[in-house]
Amino acid sequence: MDTNTKTDALDALPDDVAAAAFRRLVRHLRHRHDAQNIDLMGLSGFCRNCLADWIRDAGYDGDKEQAREVIHGMPSGEWKAARQSPATEEQLARMKESVAKNAG
Repeated sequence: MDTNTKTDALDALPDDVAAAAFRRLVRHLRHRHDAQNIDLMGLSGFCRNCLADWIRDAGYDGDKEQAREVIHGMPSGEWKAARQSPATEEQLARMKESVAKNAG
């Protein structure tokens, strides 16, 4: 089978279903502030800030800071001060390795 013509079932999801799942993911991440962005990046190559970039890429009219506030549920500076711990060298190395996999 030609993989270029195969459809992705994700594209067949109704927009309201996809939007509801996205909102649930974002609210889950708001609740699980113990899941640090650096750890998300190290494991999956994306984090809350990536989600903010993605909503802008998808057409959100706000600037980067406004998009981050949508995702974080508060201004990003406030979120960082309350929720973000300093990254260790190990976390930074794991993130760098993980993000390198995103290029493919």
